[in-house]
Amino acid sequence: MQIKAIVYTERERERERERERAKTLKTSTFPLNTVRPKTQERRRKKKAKSMNKKKVFELAKGFRGRAKNCIRIARERVEKALQYSYRDRRNKKRDMRSLWIMRINAGTRQYGVNYGNFIHGLTKENIQLNRKVLSEISMHEPYSFKALVDVSRTAFPGNKAAVPPKKDGLAMLV
Repeated sequence: MQIKAIVYTERERERERERERAKTLKTSTFPLNTVRPKTQERRRKKKAKSMNKKKVFELAKGFRGRAKNCIRIARERVEKALQYSYRDRRNKKRDMRSLWIMRINAGTRQYGVNYGNFIHGLTKENIQLNRKVLSEISMHEPYSFKALVDVSRTAFPGNKAAVPPKKDGLAMLV
């Protein structure tokens, strides 16, 4: 019985020590004029907002198989479809720009100037037409485009004089 009492008192002493430590931690040891350092709290990961069922199924219309009517699969497919649409909206702009450049290059080569020299000549002359407009002019207004090529040719000496395209095959007879 006496042993139990000693053990109990030791436990009580440990608890008292812990209480004292907790009190010293709670009371501020910093002077009032200094800023107390803040401990960083643990951030909890927030769950990503997901669309409700109705919206998911609305977006999944036209999908094949269970991707149109099973919510788990539909949610994954819709999420992937939205990723593709985000990416391809940017790719579409890239593709259109390259198409315009091809059209301008085809138009300038008819007059013996390549695309790079043509654009360089236009920038030297401070003609600020974008590639979309230049491609439209090259397709629908050949005389106006020829005038632009001539302006570019005079501005940049790297542009050579016009060389008529070579005729091959039956075109030589005509």
